[in-house]
Parts: sequence; C-alpha cells; structure tokens
Amino acid sequence: MAGGGCQLPQAHPATAAPKAEQIRANCYGLLHDLLKQQEDVDKLLWIKLETKEIKPLIKAIASASRMGVKRLEQLAADDRSINLDLLSLPPGEVATRNAIASTKTKELLTPFSAHFELDLLLTQAEALSYAWHLSKVAAANESERERAHYLAGLSEEMKELHQQTLSLMRSRLASSPRKGAS
Repeated sequence: MAGGGCQLPQAHPATAAPKAEQIRANCYGLLHDLLKQQEDVDKLLWIKLETKEIKPLIKAIASASRMGVKRLEQLAADDRSINLDLLSLPPGEVATRNAIASTKTKELLTPFSAHFELDLLLTQAEALSYAWHLSKVAAANESERERAHYLAGLSEEMKELHQQTLSLMRSRLASSPRKGAS
C-alpha cells in the first residue's frame, strides 16, 4: 500500500494537446470545407420564395463565403504547408456531419415549407458561428502575420453576419403570432 497512492493519468502522445501548427492546419481545412458549402447558399433563393429582408443577408453570406474560399485557396497555393483537404475528423464525426447536412438539405428543399425562412436562418446562424470561431482560432494559431490578420478579419466578418442573422431571426419570432394570444 505504501507506493499505491493516487497518480494522475499520464498523457499519451495520441491524446496530448495539439500544437499550434496542428490546430492551424486543421482550422484551414475545416474553414475551407465550411465556406465551400456556404458559397452557394444564395442559390436556394432561386427555387424558394423569400421576403425582401432575407435576400440581401443570404447574398452577403454567399458572397463572403465565396471570397473566403478564393482567399484560402490563394493562401494554400502560396504556401504548400496549408492543406485545405486536411479535415482530420474521426469517421464518426464525418458520418454525423453528413447525416446533419442531408437532413438540413431535405428540410430546406421541402416544397411549400411554412418554416423555410426560419430554417434557413437557423442553419446560417449555426454555420456562421462555426466559421467565426474557426477563423478566430486559426488566426490565434497562425504564425505568419499577414495571414493571421486576414483570418482575424474573416472572423469579424463572420461574427457580423452571424449577428445580422440572429437579429433577423429575432425580428421574425417577435412578429409571428403566438398561440393563445388574443
């Protein structure tokens, strides 16, 4: 019993905290993947009816995403250490993300959905929050000053679009009739 006191678990190399370079590389891949998915969100407006308030916001999200994709691809072309195809996700996470994307696509493409705008705004709020934080973490782990500055600016742009999306959602919820209200 003398030597059997409590010991803290030892960190194994596979579970050790990732280094800044690993975080940066992973963020670039994840951010590029997300922005690629978002760059065509405005095409939903071609097949669905929307109110005049939502159209400019969705177009701004798509435009910012397209510009982000182009800039990330330019950064990767200039620096071979940036691999935009590297997502480093476990298979369970990939399968879960694919299932979520499939469900959201079906919801958004349901004909005559009374909740289309709210569903669209909700998906955009989630995606923008993720893009905002991914770019912020990438910037914090980027050693090259110009790229860090770009990523910080992208983070702020995604944050602003996220706030606009939430504001529009709140206005929609505030103006919708409530059950039981007279």
